[in-house]
Amino acid sequence: MKSRKSHFPRIKTIAFEGPGSTNPLAFRHYNPDEVIDGKTMSAHLRFGIAYWHSFRGTGSDPFGPGTIVRPWEKGKDPVSVAKVRMDAAFEFFQKIRAPFWCFHDRDIAPEGRTLAESNRHLDKIVAHAKSLQKATGVKLLWGTANLFSNPRFMCGAATNPDAHVFAYAAAQVKKALEVTKELGGENYVFWGGREGYETLLNTNLKREQDHLAAFLHMAVAYAKRIGFKGQFLIEPKPKEPTKHQYDFDVASGIAFLRTYGLEKHFKFNIETNHATLAGHTFQHEIEVAAAQGLLGSIDANSGDPLLGWDTDQFNTDVRELTLAMLSILRAGGLGTGGFNFDAKLRRPSIDAEDLFHAHIGGMDAYALAFKLARSILADGGFERFVAERYASFDSGFGRDIETGKATFASLEKLVLTKLGEPKPRSGKQEYLENLLARHLHG
Repeated sequence: MKSRKSHFPRIKTIAFEGPGSTNPLAFRHYNPDEVIDGKTMSAHLRFGIAYWHSFRGTGSDPFGPGTIVRPWEKGKDPVSVAKVRMDAAFEFFQKIRAPFWCFHDRDIAPEGRTLAESNRHLDKIVAHAKSLQKATGVKLLWGTANLFSNPRFMCGAATNPDAHVFAYAAAQVKKALEVTKELGGENYVFWGGREGYETLLNTNLKREQDHLAAFLHMAVAYAKRIGFKGQFLIEPKPKEPTKHQYDFDVASGIAFLRTYGLEKHFKFNIETNHATLAGHTFQHEIEVAAAQGLLGSIDANSGDPLLGWDTDQFNTDVRELTLAMLSILRAGGLGTGGFNFDAKLRRPSIDAEDLFHAHIGGMDAYALAFKLARSILADGGFERFVAERYASFDSGFGRDIETGKATFASLEKLVLTKLGEPKPRSGKQEYLENLLARHLHG
């Protein structure tokens, strides 16, 4: 990497300078080398950089073209440009000290006139990525296929009413799985960007869901065939671009997986902004997945509660992130997953330096939340309160309810002969919110 041209010559590797630092190009809370419980903070948080936003994002929106112009985007041969772009990306990964990256197949390599040509382009770029991974030590958190941008997918991919489109999508995912394995990807994500419908007037809902399940079973079978041992992840999203998407939230995703016998093969990649669009909190989606042992990974971003679409902002809300971290730590962590910054610069943020500021802010916020959550768990106040609140289920007839020994008849007899009228107990929400505030603000 040292022999390559620097694309960020004025920016050095971001250092940890501590909470008192005023250097905008330094970490205040994220110290990747700090050892906590035998693991570095880098290993605990497993930060990943989203290639699509960070290196393909242009700042465009529905009302205007891109505003962000990068010097490495110059050139007539798209494959050569893709290689230079990837050089810039890996320099950024190193300087921001992120151990992982993520991509869609069409992010890293240009789409050709045919699938065969697209695959040839992808092979060239994957070979380049593999050499850069070896040179830098940066690893692939997950790969995926873009089954939503090309007009062929306007009515979905696996749920498309045209079997030809289904077949094309299957071929594209087959290749994406192969290259993810080639690059040592630890997970593979299915993001159903257009797997849903606009109107039921032209939709056979059951047939589309059956087709989606068949598609995922094919993916499981092919992963086994090629020896890909990474974790499969589903990323729920309730709307935008499709009016009604089948992977609305974690709960509906669990129902789908269990209906079609897929629950042993998939976990969830949960995105904060998608939770907001579904009318949930980030912590809620984590808790629902964790309760069923299906928490896999996190897309680390944020939405704007005043806007009803996917704004993909960098999350610096320490309170929200601390609550999320509490649930993640209680669940035992993310395993092979991580925190992928599926977040983009704002349209007017056009300097290369802005890319660093954005990720520094996000990484520091998650690192601080991680520390705060550990402190809260060590204190044990919330755990003790919740345990006491449910203590009546730890023994006696409460235990019988949980173990399936109780019946309506047995409980009726208890109420009529011994228990009588229940005495209400306060949930003490305000007390607990104040307790959280003390941990957050001292």
